[in-house]
Amino acid sequence: MEEKKTMETQFSLASLAALLGWLALGLAVVVPPGHWRSRLLLLAGRWVPLGLGLFYAWLLVRHWGSSPGGGFASLAAVQVLFSAPGKMLGGWVHFLAFDLLVGQWMASRVLRRGGPRLPLLMVLPATFLYGPLGLLLYAATQAWRRAPAAEVAS
Repeated sequence: MEEKKTMETQFSLASLAALLGWLALGLAVVVPPGHWRSRLLLLAGRWVPLGLGLFYAWLLVRHWGSSPGGGFASLAAVQVLFSAPGKMLGGWVHFLAFDLLVGQWMASRVLRRGGPRLPLLMVLPATFLYGPLGLLLYAATQAWRRAPAAEVAS
């Protein structure tokens, strides 16, 4: 029972860290270029994902072997793998870290190129909540932005 409570606390703390990273990223998009933007991008795109990565590595070591028969060879094996709460928490932290890293990559590209920030602010929440869907929306907004005006109008 105590371990379950500890894992719930760890889940909450990892989720809070990621949320703070996403808030820092969103703030970086709206503040003017300079010291604060650089610091916010560094926090959101490096420090928070690295911290989550360290936690993920610890979870891997801590829960190694906790789901016998689990693996990546089939969907059934992945289901067994994630049936262990420690492995499921690790999977969650994995998603949190990589989605935030992808969000920072998208923001950095748009800000470096001086692109419009409103579409970016609209796809960042989708990346936070739905990962690859946000990346697809980002790619679509970038493709649409680069399309010649005549093609967009038709």
